[in-house]
Amino acid sequence: VIGGARTDAAVVAALEAWVKRVGHTPVVVVDSPGFLVNHVGRGMVTEGLRVVFESVTEPHVVDRIMRDCAGFRMGPFELMDLTGLDVTFPVSEQVYNQFFHEPRLKPTPMQRRRYLAGLLGRKSGRGFYAYDGDNRVEPAEPTAPAAGKGVKFWVSRAQPVLARKLKSLLRESGVALDNGRKPGRNSIALVTPLGVDATTATLDEKLPAVRTVAVDMLLETGKRITLMPNPATDAEVINHAWAALAQGGRIVSVIHDSGGCVSQRMIAAIINTACDIAQQGIAAPADIDVGAKLGLGYPRGPLELGDAIGPAVVLEILENLQRVYADPRYRPSPWLSRRARLGMSLLAVDGRW
Repeated sequence: VIGGARTDAAVVAALEAWVKRVGHTPVVVVDSPGFLVNHVGRGMVTEGLRVVFESVTEPHVVDRIMRDCAGFRMGPFELMDLTGLDVTFPVSEQVYNQFFHEPRLKPTPMQRRRYLAGLLGRKSGRGFYAYDGDNRVEPAEPTAPAAGKGVKFWVSRAQPVLARKLKSLLRESGVALDNGRKPGRNSIALVTPLGVDATTATLDEKLPAVRTVAVDMLLETGKRITLMPNPATDAEVINHAWAALAQGGRIVSVIHDSGGCVSQRMIAAIINTACDIAQQGIAAPADIDVGAKLGLGYPRGPLELGDAIGPAVVLEILENLQRVYADPRYRPSPWLSRRARLGMSLLAVDGRW
């Protein structure tokens, strides 16, 4: 329910009451580009496009990671194919332009190229996926290589919580571990970065680049896990790590080096976009989450999700993404930064209100 700059409050209240009478949930939103749902949705769509634009991985891999690791019903590319790029691209461009080129909302040239080429999605028979009628053609999962003999894995302690999670996963899968303070001469080093890329994590810890790979351990890893080498990682090392992570029956998605892997940067962008909507006063924090869950089908509202991960963790991811990319699109919203530093919920409004 959106009132204009001069709309009487009684009109908004009457519309709220009518929405409830017809069995829907009203969310009051200040008049602004994209209103609420389209604005919130920019977080996942624009960051997903940025990941593919950087050649980090393919669209279907982003979608699978967002479903299996982040718990979303749909990833950004299957969502764009469903709604149609003839809808998604103009909305993305309009919201970006009407916010006077806010970097967080910036589309990619790839989106425009595909739109002009008529690759609109299911309605045109081809988008980010191919279609057989209305059925999406899913690319096959790659087959994991055979496990190497006598290979040991050393796990970095730089992120203690994530390191413990990875070591437990490897032990359960019967993978041999090197428990030294530094990786042995023949051991493969595994880092668990938060926001930074594998290159930065490798250099920060002074690890041998040819024998170091990153594993994303922040979110769910029961079905799928993301493996990320740096550009210098030896191909045999990548295959050994892939095989080890697959031993527990998990699917391994191997991606190119990226700040925040895939799921971390996607989730951080979604949460940060919602935080800035709250900061601008476009909608109340609880209503932002209601709009995302009912309007976009998100499993949790983005502010609720930020609380579950930990606002301080989200802030660290964004600050590290800024370090890697030097891009203002990753600057943390003041709403997030203040609440993270104060130990508050992202759903909390200012005390004086």
